[in-house]
Amino acid sequence: MDKKVIYYRDALHDDFANNHIEAKPLREDFKYIHTNFLWRMVCFVLYRLIAQPLVFLFVKLVYGQRFANKAVLKQAKGSGAYVYANHTNGMLDAFVPNLLRYSGRGYIVVGPDATSIPGLTGIVQMLGAIPLGSTFDQCKQMRRCVQTRVKEKNLVTIYPEAHIWPYYTGIRPFPATSFGYPAYDGAPVFAMTNCYQKRRFGGFPKVVTYLDGPFYPDASLPMEARKKKLRDQCYEAMQARAKEYSTYAYVTYVKEKTDGAH
Repeated sequence: MDKKVIYYRDALHDDFANNHIEAKPLREDFKYIHTNFLWRMVCFVLYRLIAQPLVFLFVKLVYGQRFANKAVLKQAKGSGAYVYANHTNGMLDAFVPNLLRYSGRGYIVVGPDATSIPGLTGIVQMLGAIPLGSTFDQCKQMRRCVQTRVKEKNLVTIYPEAHIWPYYTGIRPFPATSFGYPAYDGAPVFAMTNCYQKRRFGGFPKVVTYLDGPFYPDASLPMEARKKKLRDQCYEAMQARAKEYSTYAYVTYVKEKTDGAH
């Protein structure tokens, strides 16, 4: 089987999601936290009784996904936490966070494309999406929502690489910006690395998910240094996992030369 090759120029900003969704800003009246009883009831049924069972079957059957050491999360039992993961598969990255822990819920910080499909914004939100704000006020509401979900003892997953590189077996550099949440509220942090490995039959890879942590913000450091330390701990843990366990390159990434030649 011929393997796919993708040429890239900028490891920080290139995106290969290819979902053909035209990203749109959130509507001005977008509500991040719903207290309406009907909303919460529908949300429970959709998430617990429909989505979670289907997601479990999907990732097992399609990706052969399994967790290598999910017990690591027990070290933060009874607490909410932040999970930082590599961004290498649109479907998988949307589903795996909902299988991490069955007490509480899984939430995911998403870009505007996730809430840009007409008629599906509410459903996507019910399934755990916390979209990035389009305005200053929405950004404040979004931050409050993220911190509220963690206080409610849920897991919030963030993809600090920001852009999807399908089946990429390395860890791309990412800034410390998104680590401001745990640096500020003191909640534990876990690194999650989806690793790609060869299946016994066929060329499509299986996925093994590793977790590391918990890492806690160092309150003795200034805020920027605190964020950077958390970032470095997650980055190093993810790099180590990817180097050792992401052993099958289903897609090869090649950096373009500066003159545009391959």
